[in-house]
Amino acid sequence: MNTEYNARPLPTTIPEYLEQLRAALSGADPAMIQDALYDAEEYLRSELAEQPGKSEAEVIAGVAGSYGAPEEVAEIYRETEVTVNRALRAPRPATRWVAATPVVAAAATAASVESATAVPPVREPAQRSLLARFFGVALDPHTYGALFYMLLSLATGVFFFTWVVTGLTLSVSLLILIIGIPILLLFLGSVRVLSLVEGRIIETMLGVRMPRRPTYTDRSQGWLQRIGAMFSDSRTWLTMLYFVLMLPLGTLYFTLATTLLSVALSLMFAPMAALVFGHPFGIWVDGVNVGDAFWLWPVSITVGVLLLFGTLHLARGIGKLHGAIAKQLLVRL
Repeated sequence: MNTEYNARPLPTTIPEYLEQLRAALSGADPAMIQDALYDAEEYLRSELAEQPGKSEAEVIAGVAGSYGAPEEVAEIYRETEVTVNRALRAPRPATRWVAATPVVAAAATAASVESATAVPPVREPAQRSLLARFFGVALDPHTYGALFYMLLSLATGVFFFTWVVTGLTLSVSLLILIIGIPILLLFLGSVRVLSLVEGRIIETMLGVRMPRRPTYTDRSQGWLQRIGAMFSDSRTWLTMLYFVLMLPLGTLYFTLATTLLSVALSLMFAPMAALVFGHPFGIWVDGVNVGDAFWLWPVSITVGVLLLFGTLHLARGIGKLHGAIAKQLLVRL
């Protein structure tokens, strides 16, 4: 175990432990921080429940060797996150070997005289042309995930909007009855569950890191305390806001995706339909074909291909933008 960690005094309470862990993870992805805090609090509180005769300080001191001090836990999470990101990262563009720059050569000379005569080459990403970058979007798996998310978002948007409006209205209206309290608790809990489900969809399709665990809820609290904690948590209301916004956003995403894909595919395959099925093809004005069909075929196909790849770029951009919106509204910062 690192002596630097051992030199620091262990926290004496669970909130203090979590605060030190949050500070140690400062600058990391907020979704990863939320997962780390949930894991730590769940582990520490379960250990505290299994050892009712001990204080929080004694339990923390007892599990420090197995679970680790806050700084150690933070380092493990950072290393794990880097490893997972490397494994899930999309294939990078080809690289090329180039000669070392004078700065690199000078640094190598200063570091070792013996190696000054043979400076190793530096591996740099190969510069891709504009055409390669434009058509290369088809090689990014998150492009198709974002496109599918746009098509799926109308259904999820309608569901989320209906769930929030119906659940919130029903729960609040029944608060005058005793049955309204458990219904409200179940509704708020369902919002957290749906938030995790949406997060998994976003991370899988859009490639944006989202929480894999909810915010921790102390199960020893009563219903009123748990409801009060959920009501006072700004993330509850931001999650509901996200679900409500999903209806107009989902409608916009679905409309853009279906319209652009339909036009692009129609332009690409219209000449083939004219050739195979004998459908007339050309520029029509008042029912009269004034265009040369054969001359328009390559133009139609070219415009369709460009529009299709432009749609893929738009889908990738919308995926990144929506992922940033979801990160702001669904993740506890």
